[in-house]
Amino acid sequence: MAIPPGVSQRDWNAAIGEFRDAVGADWVFTSDEDVALYRDAYSPYWGEPEERLASAAVAPYTVEEVQAVVRIANKYRIPLYPISTGRNLAYGGSAPVYSGSVVVDLKRMNRVLEINERNAYALVEPGVSYFDLYNEIEKRGLALWIDPPDPGWGSVIGNALDGGGGWTAYPFRDHFGAHCGMEVVLPDGEIVRTGMGAVPGSKTWQQNKWGYGPWVDGLFRQGNMGIVTKMGFWLMPRPEAYISATVQVFNDRDIIPLMDTLNLLENQHVVNGSTQLGGAGAFGPAGGGAGPAWTLQLPIYGPEKVIRAQLEYAKEKFSAIDGSRFVEEDLIRIPLSPQDRERVRLVNFGIPNLSTFAMLGRSPMQPSPAGGHIGFSPIIPRDGEELLKFRDFYRTNLAEVTGGENLGIVGPVFMTNWERSLVALIMFPISKNADENRKIRAAFEKWVKLAADNGWAEYRAPTVFQDIISDTYSYNNHALRRMREKIKDALDPNGILAAGRYGVWPKHLREG
Repeated sequence: MAIPPGVSQRDWNAAIGEFRDAVGADWVFTSDEDVALYRDAYSPYWGEPEERLASAAVAPYTVEEVQAVVRIANKYRIPLYPISTGRNLAYGGSAPVYSGSVVVDLKRMNRVLEINERNAYALVEPGVSYFDLYNEIEKRGLALWIDPPDPGWGSVIGNALDGGGGWTAYPFRDHFGAHCGMEVVLPDGEIVRTGMGAVPGSKTWQQNKWGYGPWVDGLFRQGNMGIVTKMGFWLMPRPEAYISATVQVFNDRDIIPLMDTLNLLENQHVVNGSTQLGGAGAFGPAGGGAGPAWTLQLPIYGPEKVIRAQLEYAKEKFSAIDGSRFVEEDLIRIPLSPQDRERVRLVNFGIPNLSTFAMLGRSPMQPSPAGGHIGFSPIIPRDGEELLKFRDFYRTNLAEVTGGENLGIVGPVFMTNWERSLVALIMFPISKNADENRKIRAAFEKWVKLAADNGWAEYRAPTVFQDIISDTYSYNNHALRRMREKIKDALDPNGILAAGRYGVWPKHLREG
């Protein structure tokens, strides 16, 4: 069993004993076998000295137990790393940023505390997965949808706090944006409720997110200022129907009017679903031939009469693009029939599943799949010119970044999960081979620098790259990071909570 850095054996033994008293001996994990379960399955340092590893784990069941764990950690200066369910694969999993930390595993806190159909919201604990919330809604027969990400086994709270997104209608697919109200255990063990929840007996905690005074919820997104123990979410009222169309354009630069038209329709909320953009143009200049250069899917949710009119309006707007092809697809009524359920992409209908992992499995096209992947996810402007610039930037620099080797990097995939910006996702395969991972790490770090030189930076990152990406947010000598460090030092003077998460380190480690 490892001991956290800077902690004596005597203090470590005392802390473990007090953790056991606080949460029960069965829920403090110190054996090598148990602690190994908290490794990052997709670690790009797997088996190397730099791999981030926990020293132990503790699994509280109530908010009072979380408070007790935090107070014990302060007493003995034990570094903690809270996780919800630890399913954040490709972004660090359940492993800490700071090796030697004790993982605070919140998956036992798995209660759906409230679901309000009338006002379309839920209040949940961090161990509640998308499957859990979906099943509870189905059990109660409520006309509500959740918005799941690709794998439904993760935490509703954890995904939102890390900036995750989904596939149904906006604004619900922006998971942090769709939250309303938090309960947080601060690093000193005190409980805070944000927004209207600060009013004792509040009747609008999940209905008004702003409350009174400066809004503090953002401190806990991708942060290390507290442990979120409850969080509210606005849910999507179950729509009456779904309709979609596919738009195709045949010249490379037609992506410019295509994106302009899409932006107009999304900003008007005529198109409200998560659009999907692809085609040969994503991988190189295309056009002039028989095949489409770019293909865009347009999903719309709502009352049948309304969405038919919305689709007709969208068709009119896209028809202004010379040579475009607009193909209307079937209208699907909701709830789904058994036949429709077999043929649709379930996450687009609020149904969590694990089918995304099929992409990583062994197949005739991929006889020797990698053990996993990590994502490089820069945000770029949502216009066709910048999209083409990023595509050409990727193609121009790929050989230099990889040293001319085929490292199995896939990209770019242009994702439109959020309004008004694009994610230009590049995926890097991860294995248990140290030499291969070393090349992948080098390529990833080169992409970070090259992208930053063009004004593009990531919105989310694997734990081992969070420092170098934080460095790219460097305006005015890293003023934003310095401000976060001041807040960190005030809230967490002993520096016990999630040291280094998203590039924010406590004072004693910044100076050490």
